[in-house]
Amino acid sequence: MKVDLNLLPLFLAVAANDNFRAAADHLGVTRSAVSQGVRRLEDTLGVTLVTRTTRAVHLTEAGERLLGVLSEPMSDISNALERVAADVTPRGHLRVAVTSIGERFLSGPLIAGFVAAYPEVTIDVTVTDEEFDIVSRGFDAGVRLGEVIEQDMVAVRLTGEEREMVVGSAAYFAKNAKPQHPRDLVDHICIGWRPAPDVAPYRWEFVENGSPFDVAVQPQITSNDLRFMRQMALSGAGLTFAPEEALRPHLQAGTLIPVLTEYLPPFPGFYLYFPQRRNMAPKLRALVDHVRRYSRSLETNHE
Repeated sequence: MKVDLNLLPLFLAVAANDNFRAAADHLGVTRSAVSQGVRRLEDTLGVTLVTRTTRAVHLTEAGERLLGVLSEPMSDISNALERVAADVTPRGHLRVAVTSIGERFLSGPLIAGFVAAYPEVTIDVTVTDEEFDIVSRGFDAGVRLGEVIEQDMVAVRLTGEEREMVVGSAAYFAKNAKPQHPRDLVDHICIGWRPAPDVAPYRWEFVENGSPFDVAVQPQITSNDLRFMRQMALSGAGLTFAPEEALRPHLQAGTLIPVLTEYLPPFPGFYLYFPQRRNMAPKLRALVDHVRRYSRSLETNHE
């Protein structure tokens, strides 16, 4: 492998400035020259060194290793480049930001199967409903509903279509009539979701005759934890509003009863997303492939 060593100062400038434009200004060249030079270095090594979006840049784990070894004597640089390029085994630390309603990712079996298959990868899952740029925060990937993922991200389907459900227990409906229309919810005890303590509970969204509308329920119980909401509904505390996948075992068992289903059409489901596909780190490639296999297996079993 022959590496153009003139590309290394471009990489070092980006690493020092965390920004392609600032690196270009520091070197006295154009931003395009810096970006293309780093891309050529990545293509030569066959590994992503810098994760970039329209908002931020961040060194990958391979980039951090290269930055570290470039501080060694110059005679060791060629060996360092060879080590970075040859490292194709999935290994290292993988950080994923996951929405609290991403039930399939958080339920256990998907990640249990991943860590069993790739013992040299450690995975850190941050459950958060805060909206932020995963690159600037140092995450490798995220899990969100497809409709809220930025357009410059690569998205891999985690679930099929989703739909929200309004559910309550038999004990609750033994004491309260089932709502016949979403507007009836104002007369019910509701268990609502909010992403943070200083944010108002989400409105419950419905569709009637093709027209979307929402109901501003006044929940007696609110939480940012889907599992707590589900347990409250199972305990007969009230009605809650959650994705069908998170409720499916209880719907099948009859411990939670759906209502108002005719006002709740399906919508695009959850996706694993990440900044770029080219020269993907082996650890992230392993997770992407595992998610695809896992999702296909569930679809086959449900057929």
